[in-house]
Amino acid sequence: MTRLLLVRHGETDWNREGRWQGHTGPGLNAAGREQAVALGRRLARLGPDLLVTSDLPRTLETAERIASATGLAIHPEPGLREVDVGSWAGRTPAEIQARDAVAYQRWLDGGTGWTDGETYEEMHARVLRTVSALLDRGLGERIVLVAHGGTVRAVASWATGHANHERRHLPSVRNCSLTVVDRWREIMRLISFNDDGHLPPDPPPL
Repeated sequence: MTRLLLVRHGETDWNREGRWQGHTGPGLNAAGREQAVALGRRLARLGPDLLVTSDLPRTLETAERIASATGLAIHPEPGLREVDVGSWAGRTPAEIQARDAVAYQRWLDGGTGWTDGETYEEMHARVLRTVSALLDRGLGERIVLVAHGGTVRAVASWATGHANHERRHLPSVRNCSLTVVDRWREIMRLISFNDDGHLPPDPPPL
């Protein structure tokens, strides 16, 4: 059996401001760095064998703190990136709605609002190809994948038998939460989703 320990990167300023990031965006903020340290301590207790990360700054910074706690080397993998949101990167929902209400409604209905970048279906297929290849290489029994909310939901959808990306049917993935998926022979099983018990509590609202 192989166990995937899927984590979303720590918080960034764009996360806090509600901005789409996609393939761009800043590194971790102070809260995100604290989250990554807490996650690293938990993962160290689980004894992982391999640490693979998306190659974007926010995931690499998260992986660095996990590597410090676990002693594992970091293996960047572009196939674990978030969906490419194209021209929506850096914008908030309010900005998009004001600029193109039709596209924003299309996104609310479950489709892809942007017309550049990639679709959720393309991202889903890319992530599953990447994760399947990692599993088939048999590099370890416990593999940490440092990725993004869309990546985590794509793998969770796969593990629960959905043929495509089911983002509207899964909760948002909290920064530095832990999602566990097992593969036994060819059977995928979702063991836990969005576990954030290791994280410091959110600060009270201003």
